[in-house]
Amino acid sequence: MEDLILKCDIHNNKKLKMFCQDHSQLCCSDCVLLNHRQCTNVALISDTVHKVSVDMQQMSNEIQTILAELNKFKGTQEAIIQSVDGSHSETLKEIRDLRKKLNASLDELENTTMKELDEIRNTLETSLKKDVDTCDQLKDELQQLSEAVHCLCDKSKKDVAFIASRKCLDKIQESDTYLKERSVKIQSSIIFKANTDIEQYLSKQSRLGSIIDSMQSVTLKMNPDQVLTMKRKWEYNVNISSDTRQTYPVTGICSLPSGDVIVVDSYNKKVKMFDQHYNVSSHCDVSGSPEDICQITSSEVAVTLHDAGLQFMSVRNGQLVKGNKLQLPHNAIGIAHHQGALYITDYTALYHYTLTGTLVKKLYDDKSDNISVYKCALSPAGDRIYVTNHVRHKLYTLATDGSLISTFTDPELKHPTGVHVTPAGQVLVCGYSSNNVVQVDREGKKKLATLASSKDGLSQLASVCYDTNKHQIIVGEYGNNKIMVMELQ
Repeated sequence: MEDLILKCDIHNNKKLKMFCQDHSQLCCSDCVLLNHRQCTNVALISDTVHKVSVDMQQMSNEIQTILAELNKFKGTQEAIIQSVDGSHSETLKEIRDLRKKLNASLDELENTTMKELDEIRNTLETSLKKDVDTCDQLKDELQQLSEAVHCLCDKSKKDVAFIASRKCLDKIQESDTYLKERSVKIQSSIIFKANTDIEQYLSKQSRLGSIIDSMQSVTLKMNPDQVLTMKRKWEYNVNISSDTRQTYPVTGICSLPSGDVIVVDSYNKKVKMFDQHYNVSSHCDVSGSPEDICQITSSEVAVTLHDAGLQFMSVRNGQLVKGNKLQLPHNAIGIAHHQGALYITDYTALYHYTLTGTLVKKLYDDKSDNISVYKCALSPAGDRIYVTNHVRHKLYTLATDGSLISTFTDPELKHPTGVHVTPAGQVLVCGYSSNNVVQVDREGKKKLATLASSKDGLSQLASVCYDTNKHQIIVGEYGNNKIMVMELQ
């Protein structure tokens, strides 16, 4: 291990014996000869160590911090790769559906579109996999240095300790610079925009539709505790002519990469979709009272139907289309999804299901009240589950095995209902009785801000959602047929 510390990273057959203060670099004899002949402050390490002190414990702690950040970044990028593959499959299905309506003369256009689709996917995955490989390389190098640092028990070897500290500092700086320079790409879907005029103007078209890499449009720094601030707000009516009740709660909201927003209307037993201008563009009737909604892929959502199970829906050519339906042995209230795992609440318990409806595990159980496990949301990495306890005014933070990490309470949050986590990891909770939206830190331990309250016109909140496309927060209320859209600074 000591040989690893002493070896020059550039000239592997040479040992580090000198330190250039002009460049703050460790040097072997070849380094000095080739790169530091003009430097005026090059000294033997044995002379330099007497002038500096090294805290190896602090160095080890910094390595562990960087390793944790690398693991987090790697996990996010791997999740994006899976999302790209999933959206590719959905897009492929849309292309095939449209292709069936056209005649044989579209073969050439189809080939052009499919080629573009595959090129976009390959480009995305190449970039993402490069990030993953870089993380692995930096992790391995830092891990080796960390192990070497732990082995330095002989404090008399100041030369070795100094070299180790310099190598650690350089590698930590390299890793930190890499993480700061890399912006995490949140919207990772491949979207197919169908050309609605293609049948009339077939001879003028060059492809079936445009393949959109939505990753190019939005990049966010992963800072889960960055406080959000409302800039201004609007209200939009969600009624349609076929509604039998004109006043109802909007208990679930979902924003898709395409810009479409989908809400659930429990009293009228409808799921409604809005275009980018918040006009109702499509809706579906469902068999039960919809309670909540979550995104599955770039164009698919899942809706809980209280005592009627779970309904999957897709957006195809601008319209909501019902898909598979799952019947569950318990109520389906809150719902969240992460990499093929469904998390469903039933008022008193949290369950982990597969997308095919197989129960993996009951993660959390609390029968102390009738609404003790209400709504749920997951962190971007999927390592934390946030659950609202409506009756006890609490927000629980759970590990993926269901163990309790932390409990949040605050006098300004009363009867929490909806909970949502932004792609950057910011935790948003809305209060029914406190009439507000509160931002909580990633650990689920303290309040960071109150984003909006009754002073802003909020009342009896039921749901909250962050729209990545427009950097907005969308809020639904009980007893109100409107949604409030808050633009953020």
